[in-house]
Amino acid sequence: MKTTAATSANPDRSAPGTAGGGDAARAAMLRAANINPRTGLATDYLNHFNEAIMLLEMVPDMPECAADFLEWHPLSYAEHFTASNFRARDLAISAYDSADPKIRAEFDNITSAMTSILSAVSDAMRKVSQDKTRAILAEQATGWVKPLVMLAGGIINGDREADVDYIMTH
Repeated sequence: MKTTAATSANPDRSAPGTAGGGDAARAAMLRAANINPRTGLATDYLNHFNEAIMLLEMVPDMPECAADFLEWHPLSYAEHFTASNFRARDLAISAYDSADPKIRAEFDNITSAMTSILSAVSDAMRKVSQDKTRAILAEQATGWVKPLVMLAGGIINGDREADVDYIMTH
């Protein structure tokens, strides 16, 4: 194992930017918690966005689900894990905090875009009164957010070579 200043000073903490996730024990602990040791990110956070997508997908057939979607509110990565029952939530937050800043910035940009879209759709749905208009907004939002969830998943899983143009057009 390659020892860096970060791992020798604190062997329980991954060195930011190390491909192996720091020392082997921490990498094993991260893997056991469903946190990618290469990126320091957990796919569990995407459940937050998938919940909103699921509610939006129901709106065209069940207009009353718009009210459920309107109760959804954005949460940051740390807020999501703090509020969750995720068994390794503190580890997930710690791994995120020590993740490679470039990977984290790329991930944060995508999740910020998803949050902006979902917030704008929520605001628009609050202003309209017709179920048909809400259904159109819901369908458009899912078309925009689903590819971004896939892209965020690729970042979490270390597949940063995802074809953004393909994802955004399909």
